[in-house]
Parts: sequence; C-alpha cells; structure tokens
Amino acid sequence: MTSCTTCAYPSHTQFASPDLVGPIVNGEFDRALDPAWATSGAATVEDYARWCGHLCGATCLRMALGAGAPPLFQLRDGALKFGAYTVDADGDVHGLIYAPAVAYLREVHGVDAEVHRELTADGVGALLDAGRLVIASVHYAIRRPQEPAPGRGGHLVLVTARTADGAGYHFHNPSGTDEATRTASLPVDRFAEFFAGRGLSLVPGHAAVPEA
Repeated sequence: MTSCTTCAYPSHTQFASPDLVGPIVNGEFDRALDPAWATSGAATVEDYARWCGHLCGATCLRMALGAGAPPLFQLRDGALKFGAYTVDADGDVHGLIYAPAVAYLREVHGVDAEVHRELTADGVGALLDAGRLVIASVHYAIRRPQEPAPGRGGHLVLVTARTADGAGYHFHNPSGTDEATRTASLPVDRFAEFFAGRGLSLVPGHAAVPEA
C-alpha cells in the first residue's frame, strides 16, 4: 500500500483524533475519552462516542465535498433527516443508506450523485474515468492489505482516482490507522478482494452548501 501524494481531496478520519484511530479500532482506547471529540461537531461526548464508529459514510461525503464541507456531525444530522442513517428500537445505528444519501447530496448540496447497487471493481474505474468519485463498500480490513481479505463490505471508502499506471485505485479510508492507510492505493484486483460490489458515485467540484 502506498500513499497518494496527488489526490486533490482532503483526508479525514471518522474519529476526531487521527493519532487515536488505531487504538480506538483495536479496542485499546475508549472513544468517549477522545480529547478532540468537540471538533467533530457533536453536541456531547456521549453523542460522539455513540456515533463516530458508524460515520465512515458521512466522512466520505465530507471528503468528497471538499474544503468547504460542513463538520462531520452536521453532515450526520443532514443525512439523518433524509433517512440516510436510521436508529432502530434497540438504539442500533444503520447506514449510510445509499438512496437517501444520494437524495441528500442532490437536494442539500447540489451534487450530481447516483446509487450503484451492482458494480464491479472494473466498473469503479469506469466511473473514475467519467470524472466521478466513488464511495465504495469494502471490508474494514482493507487497511491491512498485506493480509488475506476476511470478507467484503461493511465499511466505506472514497475512491478518488486511478493510479498513474492505471492498474490501481487511490482511495481515502476514514478508519485508516496511519497516513499510508488513510490516503492509500491498491491494485484493482487486490481492491476487488475487499469490495462488496456496490456503492454510490458523485461528480466532484461542487462547493459545499452550508446547512441550516
């Protein structure tokens, strides 16, 4: 896995302290003790701790919207209003749900977005070639590509470009544990081993619209 030094999109983590991502996802650090939690835009540390582990999709949206994007939890709140996140009777959080997320992007941020319920790894490249970004469903273990892929899907990354040789993809991972795994690249065939064959795409270059 190599760093992408040419990507034009900001790299953000779904946890407020990038240096704590590794300990948090490895269960070695309590996310409720994250000292930077307020920078996420969460109203309380309890809200932050409950939601941050579910916000890989909202983090991808934030990266795709660029430097003018709202804070992470403001995007969460907007997505909630459209049903792109749901909370069931037991309090379990579900999302990012693609169709309402696309509606949210179109109606609030003026972004051309589309759901892809069936998408091959090569199809991701075709969307990139058409000038789109892709939020792709992958297994969270994509941050450990030197190990066999344990499955596909369950986590979202923002695919931003082909590599210079055209044989791989650059992507931003909201739960990358260091710089190399947050702004990373993999050959297409290796990416495919983690990829669930679904996601959404959007046209970059739109200014983020402040939300009420």
